Amino acid sequence: MPSDHQPSYHYGVVKRAIELIDARGPELSLDDLAGEMQMSPAHFQRVFSKWAGVSPKRLQQYLTLGHAKALLDAQFTTLDTSNAVGLSGSGRLHDLFLRWEAMSPGEFARKGEGLTIYWGWFDSPFGEALAMGTDRGLCGLGFSAESTREEVFDDLHSRWPQAHYVEAPEKIETWVTAAFDQAGDTQLHLIGAPFQIKVWEALLRVPSGQVTTYSEIANSIGAPKAVRAVGTAVGRNPVSWLIPCHRALRKSGGLGGYHWGLPVKRAMLAYETARAEAG
Repeated sequence: MPSDHQPSYHYGVVKRAIELIDARGPELSLDDLAGEMQMSPAHFQRVFSKWAGVSPKRLQQYLTLGHAKALLDAQFTTLDTSNAVGLSGSGRLHDLFLRWEAMSPGEFARKGEGLTIYWGWFDSPFGEALAMGTDRGLCGLGFSAESTREEVFDDLHSRWPQAHYVEAPEKIETWVTAAFDQAGDTQLHLIGAPFQIKVWEALLRVPSGQVTTYSEIANSIGAPKAVRAVGTAVGRNPVSWLIPCHRALRKSGGLGGYHWGLPVKRAMLAYETARAEAG
């Protein structure tokens, strides 16, 4: 068993708690949750709070389906007026400095031909993560908590099938560490179609701990009737967590979908809210 100091182990505990809460409701006591996971209440609370920064009971509230609606009511961000991150250059995201540049349409059309993409598996607060990057920055980030390693790799590989792939986690480790430690510099190399990149730019402007809707994103990029296309582009975001597609909700407040599984999306929203409250 991994050390309980590893973020992936913490997320494994939270993931099982999410499943239990989904199955039996948010009224489960601390003793019940700990007993179901064959842990003492004290050990469960310590591991859980280390991941979330708040008590298990508080995080239970964040993990309920109503939390997304509450976020939308109380912490909705209007992208047109948001100045958290500009559309170009550098900005601040997740308390880290993020620089990004986009591939040109011509480069995208070549499906990665001529690019070398380095990849490796890393520990993360949301389970094991597959990271990919070029010499210019991270271009892919996926999570295997609800999938197999092979499925996650094939998913990202299919985005740029003509690229040359090299397993070399040391080439991108600094950027990945900065992404999950929320400290230091990281760089993104966005590889997508022009419309997708417009949507991802809008997502980069949603501050941590806040949410937006697909229709608001469509309005912010000047395509108010393209809500369905926006949803598709959000789902095709290759750099989850850093490009925060987990913050995009349906207008009703429903979670909508999430490429790497709804438990991961709910955990990300809860994690950010807990950190915002603890800060």
